[in-house]
Amino acid sequence: MSTFLEKIQQDSIQEYIIDVRSYAGEMTLEVQAAHLFEVMQTLKNTFGFNYLSDITGSDHYTDEGRFEVSYNLVSMAHKQRLRVCCRVEEDKPEVESMVSLWKAANWYEREAFDMFGIRFLNHPDLRRMYMPEDYEWFPLRKEFPQLGIPGSIPLPEKDPPKEYK
Repeated sequence: MSTFLEKIQQDSIQEYIIDVRSYAGEMTLEVQAAHLFEVMQTLKNTFGFNYLSDITGSDHYTDEGRFEVSYNLVSMAHKQRLRVCCRVEEDKPEVESMVSLWKAANWYEREAFDMFGIRFLNHPDLRRMYMPEDYEWFPLRKEFPQLGIPGSIPLPEKDPPKEYK
C-alpha cells in the first residue's frame, strides 16, 4: 500500500486530498467534495480501483461538514481495498453521482439520499427507496426521533383482537 500512496502523491489528484489515514490495514483518503468525481475517476482509471463495494452516509451532527459520504473501493488486480470519504455541509448536502463510473452506485446513492437527504448530482433516478416520496424527513439523521414522527406515515386501522374459544 505504501507504493500506492507514493504514486498518489505524485498524481494531480494529490491537491484534492485533505487527509490520509490507515486503520487495521485499510487506507482512507479524505478528499474535497468539490473534486470527488475527478479523484474517483482517477482512482478507477489510473489506479485500477474497478469495483465499488459500498457507499455509506454518516451524520456528524455537531461537526462542521456535518455529513460524510464514504465509498469502499477494491482493486481486484492489485488486491487492495480503499475507503474514500468527503464531508458535505448541512445546508447543501450534495456531491456528484458516481453512477457514470460504477453502475453499482445507483442504489447505494438512492439509499443515502433516502436516509440522510444527501443529494447526488446528475444521478439518473434519484428518488426515495424506503420512505414515501412525499415524506419530509430523513430517518438516519441524528435529529430524527428514535420512535419516529407520530402521524407522519398513515398506518392501517388496527382490528380489535379476536376472541378464541
